[in-house]
Amino acid sequence: MDLFLSLPGAVMIFLVGVALFAGVVKGAVGFAMPLIMMSGLSAVLPVPVALAGLILPTLVMNLWQALRGGLPALGVAAQRHWRLLALVLVFIVLSGQLVLALSDRVLSLMIGVPVALYAASQLAGWRLRVAPRHHRWAELATGVVAGFFGGFSGIWGPPIVAYLTALDTPKAEQVRAQGMLYGLGSVMFLATHLKTGVVTGPSLQFSAILLAPAAVGMLIGFWLQDRMDQSRFRQATMVLLLIAGLNLIRRGLL
Repeated sequence: MDLFLSLPGAVMIFLVGVALFAGVVKGAVGFAMPLIMMSGLSAVLPVPVALAGLILPTLVMNLWQALRGGLPALGVAAQRHWRLLALVLVFIVLSGQLVLALSDRVLSLMIGVPVALYAASQLAGWRLRVAPRHHRWAELATGVVAGFFGGFSGIWGPPIVAYLTALDTPKAEQVRAQGMLYGLGSVMFLATHLKTGVVTGPSLQFSAILLAPAAVGMLIGFWLQDRMDQSRFRQATMVLLLIAGLNLIRRGLL
């Protein structure tokens, strides 16, 4: 609480707005909350503080998404994608140790470059396709890449979305799989950064403050889901992410 209240009023309003908007996008399209929160929070806060701030909103919203279909559906998704889940969890733990070992500038570049590349590829209409004979290798590569970037940035969604889409996964199964992978990944992410020291009492209080606007945003996102053109909404989100990623790159270079 003290961490949040020590910030200037305009910064407080901005941080609440970032959490609210991230929740709206999460509810409407099912992912991108850590992307938006990390990009937004790190624009005004040191990267480790921004990372701590997104932990509780990401954890709770991901578990909410994971449990919407019920525990049996979650079990089916875990059985189908257990290798991917295991790799994501292991590499979240391993790469999480980098947060305190690298400078803010290096972390900004390591987060900003993949965010900008992902957003640009989506805006350009690029879609990954994987032949059936390469599914196992694609699964392994996805787990390693997603977990590696997830551990120090909180962002492991884009590789998973790209992989599931490349397999032409049916919508209902894809939503369940994403919920399972994001939800359990978030639990491991929190456990990892409790050990690294990124998550402390004050930073957890700060993260808890952002939980309320994120939850309100998620409810708005659910409401919007059936009432707007999701492709346009997703495109607008990618534009914002591209801008945010380029800003992180700028911070890392200057």
